[in-house]
Amino acid sequence: MRWTLVARRWACLVLGGALLMPYMMLGVLVSGTVGRVGADLLLPIDVLVFVAVLPVVALTGLFLPLRAFEVSAAEGLLGVRIDPLPRRARTWAERRRMAAWFTLHLGVGGVVSGVTLAIVPFVVWSMAVPFTGDRFGILGQGTPLGWWPLGGLAFLVLLVALVQGAGALLARLAPVLLGPSPSDRLALAEEQARTLAERNRLARELHDSVGHALSVVTLQAAAAGRVLDRDPATARIALEAIEQSARAALEDLDHVLGVLREDPQARAPQATLADLDELIRTSGADVTREVGDLSAVPAVISREAYRIVQEALTNAIKHGHGTVRLAAAVREDQLSIEVTNAAGAGGHGGGRGVAGMRERVGLLRGTLHAGPVEAGEWQVSVRLPLRSGV
Repeated sequence: MRWTLVARRWACLVLGGALLMPYMMLGVLVSGTVGRVGADLLLPIDVLVFVAVLPVVALTGLFLPLRAFEVSAAEGLLGVRIDPLPRRARTWAERRRMAAWFTLHLGVGGVVSGVTLAIVPFVVWSMAVPFTGDRFGILGQGTPLGWWPLGGLAFLVLLVALVQGAGALLARLAPVLLGPSPSDRLALAEEQARTLAERNRLARELHDSVGHALSVVTLQAAAAGRVLDRDPATARIALEAIEQSARAALEDLDHVLGVLREDPQARAPQATLADLDELIRTSGADVTREVGDLSAVPAVISREAYRIVQEALTNAIKHGHGTVRLAAAVREDQLSIEVTNAAGAGGHGGGRGVAGMRERVGLLRGTLHAGPVEAGEWQVSVRLPLRSGV
């Protein structure tokens, strides 16, 4: 072990002893008043006072906000890292662990400080006595003085060993008593898992939204290029659709970035099945729709279903051709969605489209079928229970 670390841990122990001194002084004063003990601090009385003040030390750690101070001392002097606690009000479990640490720090520090105050002067005296002689008459006549330095060195080695052991004990227990408990770590892990799930959800939404916008932009730009010379009005409509799609993609991007930055103003309402007409209008595709009454669809399912329709429509624009048929209705406590189009030559493979839809449907405990049907058509068929426990 490095000597600098030993010295820092020794300082931490001495700090604990210094913090214990006011309690000891108060205890000696009370014991002297009650027991009529004089000013002579006899060792048995000191031991009894030491034991008696430890409950008072524990009460101090239980009620006073000492954690920040003790964490700084532990990290700076003991050389350990203390993980931060979750941001919440102090619980009684945390208070009890703080009281245990404060009592341990001051108790062990008081013992080590007392031993240090006893041994260090003895070591100095034992080193000097062969040269100065027994001026105070502590030793008897004829006592050999040459062996006393060895005894002083032995006590010094014992003191260093005591400091190492006590410092290692505090360093081992500091993260346990000052850091988060197992329940705190579990709560933190659950919070991190929820945050990761939210980020993954936002990534899927951003993929669906931007992918849809780019598909619409590609389709409308191609249409505008074909009719620009002979039908400027139609080209202008296509350019307006491109502008709206790009603006919607930017708004979705701002929304996602705002949520990731925890900006409350960025949490704008998300699109639902009530916005299907706007989605179809801006897509530029030829869509025939049969949409029933969707007012009974819960908000959570409506938002996710909108993203599913958006992704299915994007796939139809990218990989298919011709008219797209959209059917959506509520049947027997289930939301039924079908998007059908003529399959293109390249099929619907690749990308994250179908996989993203499957993830959403799985989270909603629904079913999804995406594949070829009759007469060269491709269909995305989704069934979502309205009482899904999402």
